[in-house]
Amino acid sequence: MKIFANKDIKNFFLAISVIWTVFLLLAEGLVWLLFQKFSLCLLLLSLLAAGAMWVVCFNYFSRQNRVMEQAVAQINAYLVGDVNARIECDNEGELYRLFHSVNSLAVVLNAHADNELREKEFLKNTISDISHQLKTPLAALNIYNGLLQDEAEASSTVKEFATLSEQELDRIETLVQNLLKITKLDAGSIVIEKTKENVADMMRDIELHFAYRARQEQKKIILSGSDNVLLLCDRDWLIEAIDNIVKNALDHTEKGDTVRIEWKALSSTVQIAVKDNGCGIHPEDLHHIFKRFYRSRFSKDKQGIGLGLPLAKAIVEAHNGTIEVDSELGIGTTFTMNFLIPTKL
Repeated sequence: MKIFANKDIKNFFLAISVIWTVFLLLAEGLVWLLFQKFSLCLLLLSLLAAGAMWVVCFNYFSRQNRVMEQAVAQINAYLVGDVNARIECDNEGELYRLFHSVNSLAVVLNAHADNELREKEFLKNTISDISHQLKTPLAALNIYNGLLQDEAEASSTVKEFATLSEQELDRIETLVQNLLKITKLDAGSIVIEKTKENVADMMRDIELHFAYRARQEQKKIILSGSDNVLLLCDRDWLIEAIDNIVKNALDHTEKGDTVRIEWKALSSTVQIAVKDNGCGIHPEDLHHIFKRFYRSRFSKDKQGIGLGLPLAKAIVEAHNGTIEVDSELGIGTTFTMNFLIPTKL
């Protein structure tokens, strides 16, 4: 019998048998001393009681053994790949508490396995995106270098292609840096260290960063907002986000156009908006511009790498903020960021 394979259960039944045997001998001995004869009735009642107890205990341990075998079967099924295998634990008792803990452990293991699969899928997609995006600038560099070798005697041609090669190298560097930043944000490996910052000072730093480019392209960057607005943020990361949005605005405006950076404190939020009067975004693209490496079929921008806006969105959301875009073709585009003001307790 399977239940007697367990040494403890075997000893339990042996102990019961010994106790009932000793009880019967003592009871019959006492009857003999008192009445000088054996009690057949006592003997039969004792044997019936012992048999009944044996049957009850045997049935109980048999049921427990079946429950344990079912539990082991479910655990083995889980180990061979059935991630939905679970032990039934609808009853009460310590054994069923154990089963419930085993089921909880299976759920946790499944969650970890799912996370690992997602991370591997993300890594695979990221590597695929990197390799795809690097093909274009690397191919261009190869062409420019080949032309440089063919036109070594023409110094003006050499200078032109050297400049183009430098631009492609800058593109590669920007791509790699943005990918590293956005991947770290996705993985949660970057801690956003918030301090109270003056928004006007931050916006002046951004204006200074793009001042030379704006002059070269004959565009204007206009700041508009109070000097007293404070925002709890990570200064470097938030400037990175708004830099990308301003760069996007400059990329899609023409000579004489304007990029406005506005900010204000509302009742429960600080709002920062970047507005331009450029070409605008096609309605078909509005719901896709925050996707990585998204390239509009209407865009004339051939140098963008499609990571600036997704990175900006990731940074804003890491600050528990929101970012929205509103655009009209031929009129311009507005990116609006809202950041909650922490409630004073």
